[in-house]
Amino acid sequence: MRETARVLADEFQKRVVIVDTSNEIGGDGDIPHAAIGGARRMQVPEPSMQHRVMIEAVENHMPEVVIVDEIGTEAEAQACRSIAERGVMLIGTAHGERLANIIKNPVLSDLIGGVETVTLGDEEARARRTKKSILERKAPPTFPFLIEMRERHYWVTHRTERSVDMLLHGKKPLVEVRKRDNEFQVIIERWATYDGDGL
Repeated sequence: MRETARVLADEFQKRVVIVDTSNEIGGDGDIPHAAIGGARRMQVPEPSMQHRVMIEAVENHMPEVVIVDEIGTEAEAQACRSIAERGVMLIGTAHGERLANIIKNPVLSDLIGGVETVTLGDEEARARRTKKSILERKAPPTFPFLIEMRERHYWVTHRTERSVDMLLHGKKPLVEVRKRDNEFQVIIERWATYDGDGL
């Protein structure tokens, strides 16, 4: 997260604000960690206020990018949606091993558009070859891309909307897989079939 903040602020000349709840990104001293470069840091007095500080960052500091670590409550998920709808780039983390963990989590599923049960008519169910009661995505996702960090040198990148829809329909989406080899060169495999479990 620090390197992402530094690259966006220093190399891409973006106005970056880090909402730093646990002080893991920007450090806990009066002077921000040097590794975040020119990014600004907003410390959060207590974890329950993270969503308020996220909105304050957008309203008072006019960032082009907001970085937030450990999105974990419904209020934080709603703050993320509000930030994304204002046209601000949002980079965040949430706990879960795979995309399915976020889809199934009622608190965090809004980040991927939310999930609702829809009842189809007989003809529509036959045409789709599904049951009459199916799961559908409610809204556009807050994050257009989602990265599963499987291991330190193994990442799976989803186009969130497409992957969520396919998983909800029992299909395996195509993803981009990035790994580092023994010489630390990044190997990119595009349009790989997702190896995660279905829902």
